[in-house]
Amino acid sequence: MPAHLGIEFVDCGNDWVRARMPVDHRTHQPFGRLHGGASVALAETIGSMAGAMVVDPDHFACVGLEINANHVRPVRDGWVHATARPEALGRTTHVWSIRIEDDAGKLVCISRLTLAVISIDKK
Repeated sequence: MPAHLGIEFVDCGNDWVRARMPVDHRTHQPFGRLHGGASVALAETIGSMAGAMVVDPDHFACVGLEINANHVRPVRDGWVHATARPEALGRTTHVWSIRIEDDAGKLVCISRLTLAVISIDKK
């Protein structure tokens, strides 16, 4: 999905991850605007990657449990930029907020992703 939509991870810090996605024929809805589903795919992709970065990958994986999104502003072209930040990092669940903005820094979508932290130990 990330490759198909053109999602690129661009930066990260101690408590955040940033990615961008083009707004083009791959991510448009029929009326030439950014598809809400593409925004949600971006949010889940970046939030899941952020979750994976804060667990021990030899023993745990993070998988989506619930996601919601509020689509605030349309975008017709250019890029959207997503930043994921943790709200809660528990032993069995994480909650991440993902803010998606246009090239001008205006809010396009705000999303919240809940991840389940699952064991991948093979016994």
